[in-house]
Amino acid sequence: MEIRDVPVIVTGGASGLGSATAERLAEGGAKVALFDLNAEAGEPVARRIGGSFHRVDVTSADSVDGGLAAAQESHGPARILVNCAGIAPAIRVVAKDGTPHPLDAFRKAVEINLVGTFNVLSQFAARLIAANIDGEEAGVIVNTASVAAYDGQIGQAAYAASKGGVVGLTLPVARDLAQHRIRVMTIAPGIFLTPMMMGLPQAARDSLGTQVPHPSRLGRPEEYAQLVESIVANSMLNGDVVRLDGAIRMAPR
Repeated sequence: MEIRDVPVIVTGGASGLGSATAERLAEGGAKVALFDLNAEAGEPVARRIGGSFHRVDVTSADSVDGGLAAAQESHGPARILVNCAGIAPAIRVVAKDGTPHPLDAFRKAVEINLVGTFNVLSQFAARLIAANIDGEEAGVIVNTASVAAYDGQIGQAAYAASKGGVVGLTLPVARDLAQHRIRVMTIAPGIFLTPMMMGLPQAARDSLGTQVPHPSRLGRPEEYAQLVESIVANSMLNGDVVRLDGAIRMAPR
């Protein structure tokens, strides 16, 4: 699928993997709309790439509907969706003082990472189907999981469960939307140099990088964006999860 002049939605587009993806697709000529809660960070990204920013809460059906409507008014019906919005809590099931994992924190991770992903993709797909796009391919959805879906570490119960859900919905959603000529893929990144990682000391970042077999460093957001572009371009990529991790398998801690 070509991206030039094609309307695109990127959730979590204000920073990290999302902003890198938005920039890459915009460079290829796509008309990009960013969804994020952080307008202070997102609006400058949108201006820089010639796109639009929409303050959207991915867990709210009304907020997503409003964002999609506004993006469609600006660019036309979106044909590519990249779901990058997410959080990464680190909480043990039982703390050292014996306190159990707060249920609200577990629920929030699932609500944003899994329910939010499904909320956006389902509404995106409905609008795309209604647009009645001609050709072999109507659109592409790329979701973001994590290697934690397979190798969840201590303290990642909520995060791993939510990302495991994203992995699990990939094939059934691809099968569901195949009749509408919409492909669905998921990327499971390893340790990437996102804003959360940038907050760590350089020595800590270097230490994490050495855990990656090859290349022995943290992944760059631009490499995630490159894979998104490749998925969009290759029509036979559908219903699967690609680990983007330099062959790392996470240790318990």
